[in-house]
Amino acid sequence: MFGVRAGAGLLVCWTKTLVRSLPSFSGITVTQIDEEVAKLLALKAQLGKDDGKHQFVLKTAKGTRDYNPKQMAIREKVFNTIISCFKRHGAETIDTPVFELKETLTGKYGEDSKLIYDLKDQGGELLSLRYDLTVPFARYLAMNKITNIKRYHIAKVYRRDNPAMTRGRYREFYQCDFDIAGQYDPMIPDAECLKIVHEILSELDLGDFHIKVNDRRILDGMFAVCGVPADKFRTICSTVDKLDKMSWEDVRNEMVKEKGLSEEAADNIGEYVSMQGGMDLAQRLLEDQKMSQSKEACAGLNDMKSLFSYLQLFQVTDKVIFDLSLARGLDYYTGVIYEAVLQTTSAPAPVCADTQNGVPAEESISVGSVAGGGRYDGLVGMFDPKSRKVPCVGVSIGIERIFAIMEQKAEASGKKVRTTEIQVMVASAQKNLLEEKLKLVTELWNAGIKAEVMYKKNPKLLSQLQHCEDMGIPLVAILGEQELKDGVVKLRAVATREEVDVSRADLIETIRKRTFEA
Repeated sequence: MFGVRAGAGLLVCWTKTLVRSLPSFSGITVTQIDEEVAKLLALKAQLGKDDGKHQFVLKTAKGTRDYNPKQMAIREKVFNTIISCFKRHGAETIDTPVFELKETLTGKYGEDSKLIYDLKDQGGELLSLRYDLTVPFARYLAMNKITNIKRYHIAKVYRRDNPAMTRGRYREFYQCDFDIAGQYDPMIPDAECLKIVHEILSELDLGDFHIKVNDRRILDGMFAVCGVPADKFRTICSTVDKLDKMSWEDVRNEMVKEKGLSEEAADNIGEYVSMQGGMDLAQRLLEDQKMSQSKEACAGLNDMKSLFSYLQLFQVTDKVIFDLSLARGLDYYTGVIYEAVLQTTSAPAPVCADTQNGVPAEESISVGSVAGGGRYDGLVGMFDPKSRKVPCVGVSIGIERIFAIMEQKAEASGKKVRTTEIQVMVASAQKNLLEEKLKLVTELWNAGIKAEVMYKKNPKLLSQLQHCEDMGIPLVAILGEQELKDGVVKLRAVATREEVDVSRADLIETIRKRTFEA
């Protein structure tokens, strides 16, 4: 308190001295006034910090969030579904540091490089937080001389982006990546990646979805025949990638007014990016007078036909669309690219606030990309020229957006979400049985049963049963003086309130059987 008063007195004294030092107000310049006012404001701000009354808001950092136990239970369920699918397809897992050398990430993301979080020099190395899991994976392959691996990696990544929390867009978020590295016959690994996306989205039951596919070689060939200069391919590709968020007119304006593309070239691009189809579209473009002039585009179109033939065998063509507007702005893609988009007739408000844009809630609306990926055959070679023959293809699941949708569905259903996996609560019907309860819960723990007991010597039976109701615990093992004499435990099913006496010798097996059936 003394420091605050002393500081305030110092401010008054300093102000009086300032005024006395000026011969007259008429001789003060505007610059002098601005300088002195700035000094006063800075001093005031410092005093505010010193007295502990400055306005500190207790919150998470911009673009981040906390997760409560209910939300974490939902996240764990989603993670388990995804990991189970990855393992079903033979993937092993790795981990990499949360930060990389800045030069490792530089030049890999095109215009998105501006979103990388750079860290201060903390010991002779310039570091950056990882932007995704793909570039660290390529670095890992090159550094360890690995030429063949099928891996998955689930970890947090960081982007200095403008967050849109209601749409599942954060600055810190998880990515769930599946990648196949190695020399294989064309399009077989690519088709499996699309099959994996189909399996995960189907199992999570998020609603209707479709997977858009394209090829960077087809895009580059299209740009070439449309009159785009070669040095503008990547920047125009980044603009086309915005078609899922912007109208064609806005995309055209950006290409012409901001990036200097001719109106004729932009209009030529507009004719192609409106095309969608399947294997039939690939064949039609192979016969197109303009596209057939590009060897690169023809190679991509022939591979697209192969891709669809494999997707037919994988039984997923009903959800896959060949879409020439799909671009994906990252620089490292070299071949097939894809993106999964969720459609819903009852879009959760926190995920897609479409009513603000005049779209009725009951209409079928897009809630954005929930998975994406593609082929990046040259990325490993950027770290080690000897590793140029390590082609890669992969997919990343947009987990945060999926979490947001799952949370909304759980809220709307009204169903209780269990936040623990406790199978049985050890309870007592009378006083002075704490030691017996602790002995029994220890037996259950030692047998691998998920059990718990209240941390009170003499809790009321009603409060113990209520705890089971609140937490969704299916069974209660009740001890009483008579049960101890008879060598049994009264096993109660919380949902039905049915009770049965079970001998101590059979208790563990009975609990396992009852909880397995549940």
